[in-house]
Amino acid sequence: MMCFEFKKFSDLSINELYDILQLRSEIFAVEQNCVYNDLDGLDKVAVHQFLRKDGEIVAYSRLLKPGTRFSEYSIGRLVVRQSERGTGLGKEMMEEAKRYIVKEWGAAKIKISAQSYLQRFYENLGFEIVTEMYLEDGIPHFGMMYKVNG
Repeated sequence: MMCFEFKKFSDLSINELYDILQLRSEIFAVEQNCVYNDLDGLDKVAVHQFLRKDGEIVAYSRLLKPGTRFSEYSIGRLVVRQSERGTGLGKEMMEEAKRYIVKEWGAAKIKISAQSYLQRFYENLGFEIVTEMYLEDGIPHFGMMYKVNG
């Protein structure tokens, strides 16, 4: 089992924050060729989940409480470095994020805004589509919900 770190914004080191933002920029802006404002103010109220491999952050997600992004608890900004894809890391990271939100915050539901091409990935993790398809930053998405215990 991999050892994910969970830190509040104020607990991140400058280097950790830089590495997280660099990874998010590499994936969301460069790889996906998408221009959007990644620095949306929510990082300051989020819990940041990440995994290091050989000192480098290779996977990341952002966990949010209700009333920030959605009225439910949520997971967002999920990224896995290209070299680590296909290893099961994304699945393990999402399972750990769900466990954290349920255990630490007592969540009954978790909402995500999922890129449509990842629909099956999230369905396999117990998420169900709860919205029509919509465009977010020019990319097709679905709102998806995970319900604890069913």
